[in-house]
Amino acid sequence: MSSPRTTLDSTLTQAVRERYRCPEEFLDFGLRQGISRDSGYFHFGPNTTCYGRSLRHALLPGPSDSLCDMLPRVEFDGTQVVLPFNPSEVIDNLRLERYTSVQLSRHESAFKKIYYWLRPITNRWLRGNIQRLRAANWKKTQFPRWPVDTTVECICENLLLLSLRASGADRIPFIWFWPDGASGCLSMTHDVEMAAGRDFCGRLMDIDDSYGVKASFQIVPEGRYHVTQEFLRQFRDRGFEICVQDLNHDGRLFDNRKEFVRRFAQINRYGREYGANGYRSAVLYRKPEWYRDIAFSFDMSIPNVAHLDPQRGGCCTVMPYFIGEVLELPVTTVQDYTLFHVLNQHSTTLWRTQLEMILAKSGMASFIVHPDYINEEKTLAVYKDLLALLTQFRKSKALWFALPGEINAWWRTRSRMSLVKDNGTWRIVGEGAERAVLAFAREVEGRLVYERADSPLNDTPTRLSSFVSNPPPAPIEIETTPVAAKTIAV
Repeated sequence: MSSPRTTLDSTLTQAVRERYRCPEEFLDFGLRQGISRDSGYFHFGPNTTCYGRSLRHALLPGPSDSLCDMLPRVEFDGTQVVLPFNPSEVIDNLRLERYTSVQLSRHESAFKKIYYWLRPITNRWLRGNIQRLRAANWKKTQFPRWPVDTTVECICENLLLLSLRASGADRIPFIWFWPDGASGCLSMTHDVEMAAGRDFCGRLMDIDDSYGVKASFQIVPEGRYHVTQEFLRQFRDRGFEICVQDLNHDGRLFDNRKEFVRRFAQINRYGREYGANGYRSAVLYRKPEWYRDIAFSFDMSIPNVAHLDPQRGGCCTVMPYFIGEVLELPVTTVQDYTLFHVLNQHSTTLWRTQLEMILAKSGMASFIVHPDYINEEKTLAVYKDLLALLTQFRKSKALWFALPGEINAWWRTRSRMSLVKDNGTWRIVGEGAERAVLAFAREVEGRLVYERADSPLNDTPTRLSSFVSNPPPAPIEIETTPVAAKTIAV
């Protein structure tokens, strides 16, 4: 029987179960009574900013360093972890950008309309200066955390560590994130914006192929350039992928619901005509609550952190996730245009930093590089440096370099797999299980550590990642019920 101070909710473990594909018996969450009706900001461990409903009088209307930390307010009732918030709700709030200051304000919407009205008569230099001016104070934005935000990963890892300690289990089995035991994932995408970019696609495929890279090309169906079947066939014939990008790239797709539905009926038709399973919105404008009208299998429009984009926000995760029936493949690195023309950087330094942060969480490093912006000697040299860097990481860290469609297929296949106990050992069952790898999460010196039990890439258990900094922080006292008093160090 649960404590009278808690309530049971079957959705509490949903986000963690879907992420790890671990047996339900290892996850037992309860929800403390006294949860507020309104949402606000709070911490769940150091540098882990959350948004949602939690204990009354413990929420703030905006992110700051003085947020109340809810980790010390976790309780234990026997083997149950009693939480001061619903983790699935909070994770959805982050991944679907339900927190404040994400949508454009009235002033920003008006500026956007003027900008796109004048855009045809501007040049790249002027557009870059306008965007730099708009992003002048971006460094003051505390949340999401730049240059990569892994809040969702940290929440899930904290919850798994709490589950380990509450249950007394030595380790928790789960289905490893990537096929064949790859330690992380890389994906290259090219958004073709103008005729000059379209005309550079053939050479760009040659360059990608020279580094052993296959990429997806996002095509604008109307308004920007003429799209022929011959143009599309070259991508298919060479093993590259075609996705649809917006309808005409005028920045107005999400201006109102009625227009969105009308336009997306056309976008869906182009998707069928092109044989495209994936979609991306122009300028990464998005409203996830409208995705029910998307007839594509996957979307690639939500950035991990968007301080420098026209629409701010970010999904705070480096892993794919479902929005209804649509799989979201978030953009987890800075775009080439932003790097070159807003930040004025012409090196791979920022990309390398982001890559290392993403792979530290065994995540997906996805890139947007436009053929329109690397068709000059200076920028093309930076892109070649990036390809060389990715090739180096791919080999040294046993990474999976995949097309977005391949990631979509794998993540859907993995979502239908499960773990069953067979003669005292765990076994993965389901279609595609031959490529799946059994992994374990366990605690080592106060850290959550992932280990692979059996991998084609490595036949011995391997420590893949840990989420607590070195050295371990001091222990944090957790409130407990009289049933089972514990101390948690995270």
